[in-house]
Amino acid sequence: MSGAQLPPTAPGRRQFAIGLIAVMLGALMSRAFYLHILDQDHLQAQGEKRHLRTQALPAARGIIYDRNGEPLAVSTRVETVNGEPEELVLQREQLPRLARLVGWDSAELTEELERRACRKEGSKHIFLKRNANPTLVRRVEALGIEGIFTEPGERRFYPAAEIPANIVGFTDLNGKGLEGVEYVYNQRLAGSAGSERVIRDNHKRTVERVEIVEEARNGEDLYLSIDRRLQYLAMRALEKSVRNNGARGGSVVVLDATTGELLALANQPTFNPNDNKDWIVDHYRNRAVTDTFEPGSTIKPFTIAAAIDSGRFTEQDLIDTTPGYMMLAGYRISDARNYGRIDMATIIQKSSNVGAAKVAMELKAEQLHHMLTQVGFGERTSSAAPGEEYPFPGEAKGHLKPYREWQRVEQATMSYGYGFSATALQLAKAYAVLADHGRMHPIRLLRLEPGSEVPTTQVITLETARIVQGMLESVVAAGGTGTGAQVPGYRIAGKTGTVRKAHDGGYEEERYRALFAGFAPASNPRIVVVVVLDEPSGHYYYGGEVAAPIFAEVTAGALRLLDIPPDRPLELLRMASAGGKS
Repeated sequence: MSGAQLPPTAPGRRQFAIGLIAVMLGALMSRAFYLHILDQDHLQAQGEKRHLRTQALPAARGIIYDRNGEPLAVSTRVETVNGEPEELVLQREQLPRLARLVGWDSAELTEELERRACRKEGSKHIFLKRNANPTLVRRVEALGIEGIFTEPGERRFYPAAEIPANIVGFTDLNGKGLEGVEYVYNQRLAGSAGSERVIRDNHKRTVERVEIVEEARNGEDLYLSIDRRLQYLAMRALEKSVRNNGARGGSVVVLDATTGELLALANQPTFNPNDNKDWIVDHYRNRAVTDTFEPGSTIKPFTIAAAIDSGRFTEQDLIDTTPGYMMLAGYRISDARNYGRIDMATIIQKSSNVGAAKVAMELKAEQLHHMLTQVGFGERTSSAAPGEEYPFPGEAKGHLKPYREWQRVEQATMSYGYGFSATALQLAKAYAVLADHGRMHPIRLLRLEPGSEVPTTQVITLETARIVQGMLESVVAAGGTGTGAQVPGYRIAGKTGTVRKAHDGGYEEERYRALFAGFAPASNPRIVVVVVLDEPSGHYYYGGEVAAPIFAEVTAGALRLLDIPPDRPLELLRMASAGGKS
């Protein structure tokens, strides 16, 4: 027993335990001192590496302006609220509150989070709320739910709403242009995104921006040729007429006669690009560019121009239209009544189909075809230099058969606008040739800068264009078919058209398009206006009855807004005097 080791006493055990604890505390304190003081920089760098991320630095999308600098499309900064499903499903008690804030049904949100959390491949994160405003973001963050993070973005806003919608178009949720100018010039408007390094916390919130890796290049601002004031005027006049005449729709085109710039282009029906809840796909196409129709009697001035340019006719020549109709290959061509022997101007003024057909039959088919192609029918209205965007994607060229394929009766019907098709924009371009003394311009959607050269091509002789201008004035004067297009104080030139709509190889009896095309002031044309009203269903449906008044309203407002002086000032004085006496 004397050689056996005795167990430590109770006080000895306490001293041993205390000493062991002291050693452990000392080791911990030494380690803490090393980590927090001696190795701080290394550990901080390691921590930052674990939370350092490279994220996109979005570029600001360019602003779309009208020709006077009024904004038509702008971008505002917004946030996208995202979530990590694997973390959110662990906080079920918070999900109903979150769902209410971000506009989800609570059960649907829970189901979607569970589905994504179980996904084995692909992105799991979920968009909880796009285009969130700062107030909503703060309310979501105040919930303190782990697994929610936000990303910066932009929302496109259209200050003029539906007024220029068919021209400007719209973007998708990611800011990519889908229609109109937004689509055509998307690359120029979008710019290019950059990138930056940021530090995020455990909730994936950005707590520090470390450095910019690549600067974002903001998109280019665009100035359209459109005048927002004229666009509003054209849209409201068209909207009112469509409603009052029970029409299916319509278009109004306003051009600068001297440059080819598009000043206004209105369509009905249309849409509000700020609110996609009630969008109808059919409503956001640009009808003035995409829809074709037979232009009817609005073509007669070009038939007469071809006849005079050919040297075969003069403006004094008389055409016998007796007895008010003619038969050709079993096809009856008729006038409203028997006009007898009439000159070229009266063919235009009274809109004689028989007169136009007889003139056309005396020409070679090639001569009439040449005139129609020279003023732009059968081809796109604009041009694009190599590398440039074409401003009117989806534009219809219309249909104009090669003259070698024309039958005899087709040559006659084409003289008064049947047998080929065009768009409202093509018709406006053709009338701009008559307005600008026989010169043709490509149509422009981007504003011309002051001093820019305007390329032109003489496609009708100056003298012929002058003669036809005078004939078109007679249409609007007393005795013509377009007196409804008169504008007090101004000389107006134009032509009416009423076209039966084609259907199943024939023509409908009760379905029409009413047309008016013209320019003002006739003494020195500055603007061209074309009106197309699709299927007016009221008592009136002729172009002179329903389309000409729209022309008058739009033209009167445009002349006033553009500060174009009257070329019949005495008429205004007489009206003012008569008003004073009454």
